[in-house]
Amino acid sequence: MAFCACGSYPVAQQTGKEDTAYLLFVSPDQYAGEKVDVTLDGTEPFVAKVVKEKKSKRKGKAYAVRTGRRKIAVRHDGTLLYNKEIFISSQETKVISLP
Repeated sequence: MAFCACGSYPVAQQTGKEDTAYLLFVSPDQYAGEKVDVTLDGTEPFVAKVVKEKKSKRKGKAYAVRTGRRKIAVRHDGTLLYNKEIFISSQETKVISLP
């Protein structure tokens, strides 16, 4: 059997933005370089690395999350550093400033 792939076929393309937002954790001094536990909407926490505020644009790691209204709590060694309800738009990078 021989198949001939002559001609071109339409290709489905998806437009629009991906429904994902990003969180970036920064601190001017005390927690820069440390790891924190982040809880979103009361789910299982994940570990995130905090970057120094001045280097955040070049070296910061952003963590992908669902868009919309989210309740976020950030802890370091059990100490609550940040606890707020935030709204994150699609493709937005929300900078969470820690002490």
